[in-house]
This record gives sequence, C-alpha cells and structure tokens, in this order.
Amino acid sequence: MTTYEQVHDRLNEIARLSAPLALAFGDAGFSLYAVGGSIRDAVLDQAPGEDFEIDFTTNARPDDIARLLAPLCASLWEQGRAFGTIGGVLRESGIKVEITTFRSEAYVDHSRKPSVEWGDSLEVDLSRRDFTMNALALDVIALGTNLAGVQTLFDFYNGFADLHEGVLRTPTDPEILFSDDPLRMLRAARFAARFALRIDESIEAAATKMAERLTKVSAERIRNELDLLLMTEQPSVGLDFIVRTGLADHFFPELPKLQLEQDPIQRHKDVLKHTWAVVDKISPRLVLRLAALFHDIGKPATREITDEGVTFRFHEVVGAKMTAKRMVALKYAQEVVDDVSTLVELHLRFHTYKMGWSDKAVRRYVRDAGHLLDELNELTRCDCTTRNARKAATLAQRMDELEVRIDELAAQEDLSRLRPALDGVAVMKLLGIAPSPAVGRALDFLMEIRLDEGEISVAEAQVRLREWWADQ
Repeated sequence: MTTYEQVHDRLNEIARLSAPLALAFGDAGFSLYAVGGSIRDAVLDQAPGEDFEIDFTTNARPDDIARLLAPLCASLWEQGRAFGTIGGVLRESGIKVEITTFRSEAYVDHSRKPSVEWGDSLEVDLSRRDFTMNALALDVIALGTNLAGVQTLFDFYNGFADLHEGVLRTPTDPEILFSDDPLRMLRAARFAARFALRIDESIEAAATKMAERLTKVSAERIRNELDLLLMTEQPSVGLDFIVRTGLADHFFPELPKLQLEQDPIQRHKDVLKHTWAVVDKISPRLVLRLAALFHDIGKPATREITDEGVTFRFHEVVGAKMTAKRMVALKYAQEVVDDVSTLVELHLRFHTYKMGWSDKAVRRYVRDAGHLLDELNELTRCDCTTRNARKAATLAQRMDELEVRIDELAAQEDLSRLRPALDGVAVMKLLGIAPSPAVGRALDFLMEIRLDEGEISVAEAQVRLREWWADQ
C-alpha cells in the first residue's frame, strides 16, 4: 500500500526537477502545474522509467512559454505550438518537459484535428483531461517555495480516490470528453489494462454509444494507441473492451469476427478468447504481440464444418494476407508489416513436423523463419492454450526437440546463411545464359541441394548444376 510519505517524497522529487521552470514562470507572474502521468505515477509510488518526462500546464500563452523555456533548454520542440504545447530537455537535469497553455479542445464537423481555445482556469483545464487519475495537478511554484507543507496537489475530480479504489472514471461527462477527442475511448482500454482498473459503467456506455466517432481519428493515432495497449502487462483487458463496445469495428473489424459461434455438435474453443490468452502469454515485444493478435484472423474466412469437425484449412495463408492489408491501413511501417504477416503465415509450420523432422525440414523451417526464428518459436509455444495437460506437455516436448535439432545442425553448419552454393551471376556465367526464368530454376535446384544435404563446395555445385542443365 502506498503511504503518504512515499507520495510526498515522489512529489517533492518532481518539484525539485521542476525548480528552474518554477522559478522562471513564477518570476514572470505565471502559474505552473505538473500534470498527467508523472503525478499519477507519483501517487501510485511508481519509480520513473527510462522515458520519464514531466508535462506541465500554465496560464502562459505559447509565445511566453517559448520565451521562458528557451534559456533553460538547448533547443525547443514547437511542433505542438498550434495546440499550445512547447517542449524541450532541461539542461540542468536532462529531463524532457512539455508545457501547455490552459485549454479546451473539440473535434468540429468532420475534421480529424481538434480545434483549440485557450483558458485561464486550472479547474476547467483539468476538467477536459481524459480520466480523473490524469486530472491531478501539482503546483510546483508553491511546493518549490515551501516543501514543508503547503497543500499544492489539486484533485478537483477525486482522481486520488479512484486510483485507490482501482476504477477508471472521467472528470466530467464521458460523452462530452469523448466528443472532444474520440481517441480517449481507446485510451480507456489502455489505462484499464496497464493499471488493472475496472472501467466505470458510464465510460463503457458512452464508448458503446459513440464508437463510430472513432472514424474521425487518424489511423496513425489509432495505431499508436493500439501499440501502447499491446505493450501493457495484460492487453486482453483493454482488447476485450474495444470489442465489447464496438470500437474495434471501426479500425480492426476482423477482431470481433473471431467470436465464432460454436456449432452444437462439433464444439471448438472460442477463437477470440484464445487470441486474448496468446497475446497475454507472449513476451511484451511489439512484433510478437501483434503477431499474437493477428495470428488467427483468417479463421472466420476459412471455417468449415465437416464430418470430421470444424476446420480452418489454410487460415494461416489467408490470415497473413489479411494481416498485411489491415496493418497497411493502420499505417504500420512496411518492415513491421512484413515481419508480422510472416509470423502469421508460418505459425502452423511446426505442426507439419509432428511425425518427426528430417534435416531438410529443419533447414527449411530455419530458412523460412529467417531473422524471426526465435519469435516464431515463441509464438508457436504460446499458441498452445489447451487445458489438456497431457496435450500441452506433448506439444512442449516436440518444440523442445525441434529447437535441439536446430542447435545440433547449427553446430555443424551455418544455418544463418542458407543460400545456394552459387549466386545468380555465377549461374549465368557457368551456363552461358542471360537473365531469365531459367536462372531462377537453377537457383531453386541448388537450394534444394542445400536443404537436403547441407553445405557443398562451389566445385561440387558447378558439377551438379551442369548435369542438371544438360537434362533440361
């Protein structure tokens, strides 16, 4: 349980780091309050992370903020000036800071960018914050002048109590706040997952009613929020919220479709719940979490009920294509799209080796996985969510055996360089041919030798390629 003394010490540390700013803004006659995540985390007695920064709010306007901040920083970030935000890194402490004028904002008409109005009231400014736990403000000017006991923590909307009770609430009517910025509906999912909070009924009702408003938010902002959610300790808490409320329908419609109805005769597990289990289980690395989230999205499109039961033939191939399309729509970098869709396509490959693995099969598995070999192995392991202990143990043992086989082969040959003994230029020179499909077939022939037999010398490759070519 966090004590008053612990909170007091954390807040004093924020005041100490803020001292140069407090002095500059106080001398200029402006107010300055630390707000948002740094105060919330201090109340929770969470130690600052590597990306620690302090956000401030003030009655100073952007021009004054820039004037007062400039002497304290090597350079300023003014990309957010239109929204009243100026940022920089304090020379004295190396702390990243962002200072924003008291404001209110709202989306208007069909715009994807909020309109902004300046304000002069701390209470009004805090009322437009997303959640009560982020609507706490520390008067760093007052605290800096009297560390002994001046009451400088402002909590107009009971954020302290909500954190203590483990509930996520909004400072004012959630419908108004979600109209101001619909992305806050996704933030509710992220904060609930990150801090293990119960989402207040009013938030869920408002998100359900207003889910369509999410279409006003850019794909980039939605993607960033999804990434933050996926990197929490238990993403399923937030993911389930975005499906329940219908938010997912407007940026990831494939996700709710995983709630497949179970046929009464051939029962199969709920694919959506299985997906949640895999996402929570896998390591908190973005590519892995995304692969876990997408790995079964091809199932609804390939679902068939046969005499043998429910089947999802080739759902990994279909799912890989669906994954790439959805991730491109969410503006992911192409490298991330390629990695995640590759993992989706290969996530069942291990199961084709259940009767045992030849050296060729192991080499092909390693070759196809490429730099994602460790990630593929982990996704394969985490994809096993069965409650049947014997089945789970068998799958784990088989995966252990495959990894041993990979290590054994790697000790004998360089599996990181699974390439033909000759490249395309060497093939064309040896056979006396120009660039053509024949070059590709020759390289495929040599690659099959590499997979079947391991490494062979260049001289051996030349002899066997000439023999192959003579038969063509």
